[in-house]
Amino acid sequence: MTALGLMGLGVMGANLARNFVDHGATLALYDPAAGAADRLAADLGRSGRACADPAALVAALPAPRTVFLMVPAGAPTDAAIDSLLPRMAAGDAIIDGGNAFYKDTARRQARCAGANIHLLGFGVSGGAEGARHGPAIMAGGDRAVLDRLAPIFNAIAAKAPDGTACFARVGDGAAGHFVKTVHNGIEYAHMQLIAEAWQLLRRLVGLSQAEVRELFARWARGSLSSFLMECAVRALDTMDPADGTPLIERIVDTAEQKGTGLWTANAALEYGVAAPTLAEAVHARCLSALKDTRLAAAAALGAPSIAFSGDRQALIAALEKALMAANIAVLAQGFALIRAVNAEHGWGIDPAVVARVWRGGCIIRSTLLEPIAEAFSASPDLDNLLRHAALWRLVAAGDSEWRQVAVTAVAHGVPAPAFTSALAYVDGLRTGRLWADMIAAQRDIFGQHGFARFDAPGRHHADWAPLDLAPRQGGR
Repeated sequence: MTALGLMGLGVMGANLARNFVDHGATLALYDPAAGAADRLAADLGRSGRACADPAALVAALPAPRTVFLMVPAGAPTDAAIDSLLPRMAAGDAIIDGGNAFYKDTARRQARCAGANIHLLGFGVSGGAEGARHGPAIMAGGDRAVLDRLAPIFNAIAAKAPDGTACFARVGDGAAGHFVKTVHNGIEYAHMQLIAEAWQLLRRLVGLSQAEVRELFARWARGSLSSFLMECAVRALDTMDPADGTPLIERIVDTAEQKGTGLWTANAALEYGVAAPTLAEAVHARCLSALKDTRLAAAAALGAPSIAFSGDRQALIAALEKALMAANIAVLAQGFALIRAVNAEHGWGIDPAVVARVWRGGCIIRSTLLEPIAEAFSASPDLDNLLRHAALWRLVAAGDSEWRQVAVTAVAHGVPAPAFTSALAYVDGLRTGRLWADMIAAQRDIFGQHGFARFDAPGRHHADWAPLDLAPRQGGR
């Protein structure tokens, strides 16, 4: 029987506790909130023991001890580790199951290693419902410790359609928390794409809420099947209990964020990886938060008011293919970022393993994850998903429709940053010669930064022509 300590008994922690107990674990429980541990212990019966403080939590566990933290990221996690370390012994393990910044995880691992304590970073996805009935778990850290703990985490994890547990050691060090960070960045972008489709259908094409609901439900049953599409259907199925009108029409158009999307965008910039749609999804939320500014600007500048005059059915059909293509482009950006940061840190991440873990339990689970796992299994050195023949065929099949959606949005003043940035990413990736020759030339002119040449190796600097704005006949 597995014995674990669990610190942090909020909604996620309490649901994980119930999940652990359902699969045979016994738990020592602690939470600084008065009465929280006692209430949960009473609910768990003989499988849960309330502890008055961190010292009692550690003392209640057999060696080697394992304490699972489900506390808020940042300072609360550091404080929890501070309370445990003096009381733990060499070979014990602390699991951080929160949404930690991966660099904080690396720092904490180095600190714990100094005391011969293992710090494991677990990315846990699935929300409160997933915690109770099966999350996806991306584990990072010492292989031997994770092998020891694997049976209980395989048991509590979600199961993929083929029955495989959605738990895996994705790599060394902070790999688990970094993979979870990118998962959340992909989540932001997938959500933004669905929201843009909703905006185009409801507020440009003029479909009713019920008509969009039927369309989304059909997509969710088909090739666009995903948990987030199911969430969209549920959103459109829910009525305001006060008067029975669609609740979605009462929700203020602002979206909050907790920071993981920002961490993803910052990592892409830090490591020089093109992930424009992951970043645009963060910018889109920032723009949504400017509600008062947007209302004032609409009043002062005038809102776009170009009436839709195209073929409604053609645009609806195009959106389905465009959404498929854009979703693949988003996943390509996310996996390219994982590959680049993994190469920098040497964590040993296998993208096929990541894709398999994401097939169930997590927020971005979808039918696309199975062919992506197969693609990386068949081609471990694949540098970008768009270069895999089967996935590229899915993107290419929607190419003209994707452009139709982008052109329609731009022509009618409907902001669609996720659709358009993802399309620009795909086009840029397959353009052999981009516009950056002009950027390189300008940088050398004003800053003598140098440039590369096609016809000679090394870095070069030019003696650029003096400024001459006089018109010339026929150019040169």
